[in-house]
Amino acid sequence: MKNQQDNQWITIFAVMAVVLIAIHYLLELKVFNPWDDYIPFLKKLSLSLFLIALIFLISKIISKIVNNKTYLEGDRYNLLRIIRFLAIVFSLTVVVSFLFESFYASIVSFGLFSLVVGFALQAPITSFIAWVYLIFRRSYLVGDRIQIKGFRGDVVEISYLDTSILECSGDYLVNDRRSGRIIRFPNSLILREEVINYSGSEVPFIWNETPLQVAFSSDLQFVEACLLNAARNDFKERYPQLDSQKNEKWEPAVYFRVNSYAWMEAVISYPVEPEDTTGRRNRILKYALPLLNEAPDKVQFPEGTLR
Repeated sequence: MKNQQDNQWITIFAVMAVVLIAIHYLLELKVFNPWDDYIPFLKKLSLSLFLIALIFLISKIISKIVNNKTYLEGDRYNLLRIIRFLAIVFSLTVVVSFLFESFYASIVSFGLFSLVVGFALQAPITSFIAWVYLIFRRSYLVGDRIQIKGFRGDVVEISYLDTSILECSGDYLVNDRRSGRIIRFPNSLILREEVINYSGSEVPFIWNETPLQVAFSSDLQFVEACLLNAARNDFKERYPQLDSQKNEKWEPAVYFRVNSYAWMEAVISYPVEPEDTTGRRNRILKYALPLLNEAPDKVQFPEGTLR
């Protein structure tokens, strides 16, 4: 679908470029001599429009090449944004050149205009500079789950001035599922706040843990074995291609600790995709609890007055 749209725009800009350059040279014909006063203006206008059409034609061709390459979603998004931005900048330069007699005068005027606008629009300009910083520093990409200043969600758009994320958790949820709300914040926020990116060195996983209260008299080896089997089986079913690699860094682990209610906690620590934390915890518990409940002589849970 995206390639089809690119092909349509490439055709449109190519036809526009051919027509405009043809008009530019046709204006030299003697048949247009009665309009000698308007010919220089029309020739300059047609040439300017031809250059703008050519700029966008080249940008669409490059965009098509980028879309056909196997770049990561975030990298592809940033490259397309840069291409679009450069096309707009070059087109504005052509427009300013059309308005002024010389290219040098247009550059000077554009610089003075930018200086005046810079003082009036400091906040948007700061956000734009932050966008440039994001492109090169890659603090986060489209598709990453991030947390910044209390906001947490999945990045869906990084525009020139702001970032949009699909909120996770939020005011109405206590899990990591998407709330359905969209949060937009200015890019300038990343220059003064810390950014937590869940797509870290353990991509595609982060580490999560789930505690389970058991009595001190429980068979801890049996509890550990049940929890490990639950985590391993779920990992194998969910990621068969990764499980076959036997990567030790993604092996789950169990440790025990004493909580404030005089019960022991068996804590299973496991790798999980950021958007699957709630689902993976549920699957592990659904698998482990029946095994533990089947052995009441080995495992006791808090119940009744024994809480």
